Amino acid sequence: MDAFAVVTAVAAVIAGAIASISGFGIGSVLTPVLSTQFDVRLAIAMVSLPHLAGTFVRFLIVRTRIDKDVLLGFGAASAIGGLSGAALQVVVQSSALAVIFGLLLVFAGIGGLTGFAERMRFSGRRSALVGGALSGLLGGLVGNQGGIRAAALLGFDVEREAFVATATAIALIVDGARIPVYLATEGAELAPQWSLIAILAVGAVVGTLLGGWTLRRMSDAVFRRVVGVLLLALGAYTLARVLS
Repeated sequence: MDAFAVVTAVAAVIAGAIASISGFGIGSVLTPVLSTQFDVRLAIAMVSLPHLAGTFVRFLIVRTRIDKDVLLGFGAASAIGGLSGAALQVVVQSSALAVIFGLLLVFAGIGGLTGFAERMRFSGRRSALVGGALSGLLGGLVGNQGGIRAAALLGFDVEREAFVATATAIALIVDGARIPVYLATEGAELAPQWSLIAILAVGAVVGTLLGGWTLRRMSDAVFRRVVGVLLLALGAYTLARVLS
């Protein structure tokens, strides 16, 4: 195993652990790492397979805690918005969108840390549909749906395991829709990287199991602040990358 494979394997374990705690993180961590060696589009396609592995294992662990009302309203709208945004990404590529995305994540992160997010609650089916569609659309346009989805989910009154379970179920739906597209468009480039993809998948699963163990020992208050820190970090990274 070469040095890059070792680095990405460690990153996959960390990403899987983060995703088990926050409901997002595998794509956010692994895509920038792989982008140092591969074209961005190929990196996104490569990450989608370990993402599916980690998300599926996480789903098996937390599936009984899914908030079905949030999933059917916010989740369905988020998945549709995300796929629409991903389809429009080819024709709509603006740094201004990435800046807005980063600022929203920073705002959500600060809200999670200060407790402000707990005082901002979405209520009603219409709010869930609008919030899900807009967060999904923006995430799809920018190419990072998990972070903005988690930021929006902070506005719902769900406890930590339901939060992660619902975010996981939504991510699994999106993966099921996007991976066939990646296989069709990037399949020839993906095939030679199967060994690295397999290493990343194993790492994501190991991290998922470690993160699940940590989540079960975390209070709701600590959980929301941890998610806030992760959102703040992702927002700051996004802004730094766009503005540099």
